[in-house]
Amino acid sequence: MKVSILMPVYNEQATLPEILRRVRSVNLTLNGPQPIYADGPIVLEKEIVVVDDGSQDGSRAILEAEAAKGDIRVIFHEQNRGKGAAVRTAIQAATGDIVLIQDADLEYDPRDYPALLLPIIEGRAEVVYGSRFLGGPRRAMLFWHMVANKLITLFTNILYDSILSDVETCYKAFRGDLIRSLPLRANRFEIEPEITAKVLKRGYRIYEVPISYTGREYDEGKKIGLKDAFEAVWALLKYRFVD
Repeated sequence: MKVSILMPVYNEQATLPEILRRVRSVNLTLNGPQPIYADGPIVLEKEIVVVDDGSQDGSRAILEAEAAKGDIRVIFHEQNRGKGAAVRTAIQAATGDIVLIQDADLEYDPRDYPALLLPIIEGRAEVVYGSRFLGGPRRAMLFWHMVANKLITLFTNILYDSILSDVETCYKAFRGDLIRSLPLRANRFEIEPEITAKVLKRGYRIYEVPISYTGREYDEGKKIGLKDAFEAVWALLKYRFVD
């Protein structure tokens, strides 16, 4: 079984070498009591697909050097088109049985991959989200970001009859055939609510697992802002009635 790890990149030279090191080194051999229904260890093949979305800071040069090592696939957008466009490009290129999204900063820890993958491997879920609000260790978040996230999550639950705790999480894992079947359109951060809306509209129930989180500040490169919260609400409303 192959896992495709999709990494959209835009101006992340400060964290890019380290996150690639962590993704490369994470162990995807599932042993011991997990998965509990397996006869023995499950070894997952790893495919890393990186899309540079027109970076201007040196990320491209880093990725060119990393791609030369032969263990990652790098695709370059010549102009910045947004996270959604980068994710869509990566999905089209991915060949894995399971697809997982990983940001290029250090907010999310690849050591959480087994928890995200296991429900899909065992057939208990088609889609798994890593939630920052289910008790995992975390660095304190920006207050208004947390409020916006909670409101967007509440709006999602009302519109789509769900009980999710963190719809704006980066860590989302999918059966590969499922995510490739979704007609995704978003170019910016509204890719997050679009994916959630289209998964739920098709009758899939999202499985959540606790993850760790080390949030960063704006002076450390955080990009999402208040405008994106309003775009997320509009996307949720629009896709409730239009596919």
